[in-house]
Amino acid sequence: MTDLTMPTPGPGNEFGGPLTRFLIRHPSGIWFLGLLALFTLGITVLSEGFGLDLISTSLVKTFGKTLCFCLVALAMDLVWGYCGILSLGHFAFFGLGGYMIGMWLMYARTEIIVVTAGAYAALPMTKDEIDSAIGTQIFGVVGGSEFPAIWTFAHSLWLQFLLVILVPGLLAGVFGWLAFRSRVTDIYLSILTQAMTLALALYLFQNDSGLRGNNGLSGLQNLPSLESTPQSVVSIWFLWASAFALGLGYITIKLIVESKFGNVIRAIRDDESRVRFLGYNVEAYKLFVFVLTAIIAAIAGALYYPQAGIINPAEVTPIASIYLAVWVAMGGRGRLYGAVLGAAFVSLLSSLFTGGQAPNISLGIYEFQWVDWWLVLLGITFVATTLYAPNGLGGLFDLFAPKRRSGDG
Repeated sequence: MTDLTMPTPGPGNEFGGPLTRFLIRHPSGIWFLGLLALFTLGITVLSEGFGLDLISTSLVKTFGKTLCFCLVALAMDLVWGYCGILSLGHFAFFGLGGYMIGMWLMYARTEIIVVTAGAYAALPMTKDEIDSAIGTQIFGVVGGSEFPAIWTFAHSLWLQFLLVILVPGLLAGVFGWLAFRSRVTDIYLSILTQAMTLALALYLFQNDSGLRGNNGLSGLQNLPSLESTPQSVVSIWFLWASAFALGLGYITIKLIVESKFGNVIRAIRDDESRVRFLGYNVEAYKLFVFVLTAIIAAIAGALYYPQAGIINPAEVTPIASIYLAVWVAMGGRGRLYGAVLGAAFVSLLSSLFTGGQAPNISLGIYEFQWVDWWLVLLGITFVATTLYAPNGLGGLFDLFAPKRRSGDG
C-alpha cells in the first residue's frame, strides 16, 4: 500500500543510504533535526542536573513535556492536515499511553516500598501477602485491595510498553473500522470521535474502572529503584527521550507524506469520492493513518506523564482533544513543522500565563490576571488565525520560500 523505496545507487546518487538521500532531497528534515538537537543540547548544558544550573528542573520538565505535545501534534497533523480526518479524540490515545506506563510505575514503586517495609518483619512476607499489601496501597484510596484484570501485566515494564502500543492501536482500529466502513465523514466523524473520548473519560472517572477513578495514578515522577537519583537528572533523561521520539516521529511521518502513500491520503483529503472511483481502498488508507497516529499519540503520552507526575481522567476529556486541534490549526495544518510550532507556542505560553510567571497588569480599578484571561486570549488568537492567517505560524516560512511544494512539511 505504501511505496517508501528510494532510487537505487547510480551516477550522481552514490552518497549515503536511502534515509540520507531522502534528507538531502528534503532539507527541512535536516533543519528540524539540527534545531532539535541544538535545543536539547542547550537545555542540557544550562540545566541543573548536567550543566551550569541556569535552568530550573521544573523548566526542564516543561520543555520535555512540550516536546511530547509537539509529537502528538505531529500525529494530529498527519490524520487531519494530510488525510482530512478531523479527529476530536486523539488526546484520548495520548492519555491511554500515560495510563499504560503509569500502571507499571505505580506497581513497581509500591512493590519496593512494601518489600522494604516487610524486610523488618519477624517473619518474611509471602508472595500473596506482598500482592495484597501492594493492592491495598494502590487501591485503598477507592476502597479496594484486589488487582483488577487490567493490571495483569503491571509487574512487567516491557509488557506495559507493549500495551502502550496495543491498547490505543486496538481501540483506534476497532473504532476506525466501524466508522470508515460505514463511510462516516466530515463533522459526523468528528462528533463520533468526541463521543468515543467522552465515553472513555466517563468510564475512567468511575472508581470501579480499575484505574483509581478520579484520583488517577500519581507519583509517576519517582522512577522505581532510582529514588535516590535527583529529579534534576531524571528530567534531563526524559528530555532526551522526548527529543529522540519527536525527531524519530518527524522523520517517520515525513517519509510517509513524501511517498506515494502520502499523495494518496492528500487526494483523499481533497476529493475522497474521486479517489474511491479510481479504485483505491480509501477505507484501508484512512484506517492505517488513524491507527498509526493513535499509536504515536500514545507513545507521546507514555513519555509525558512520568514528567508530569500524575494522570487522571480529566486528561482524557474531549476538551483536551479540541486543544490539540487548536494547536495544529494555529501552527499551520498540513505542515509538519507548523504542527510543532503551534504545539510549542501554545504550550509554552500556557505554562507562562497559568504558572504565575507572568506578572499581573494593574489597570487602576481592575487588575488583569493572566490566569483568568488566558483561555479567552487563546480563543481570540485562534479565531484571528483562522480568519486572517489560515496558514498559521508555519505560513511565515512562505515569505522565504514562496514556491514551497504542497506536500512539504
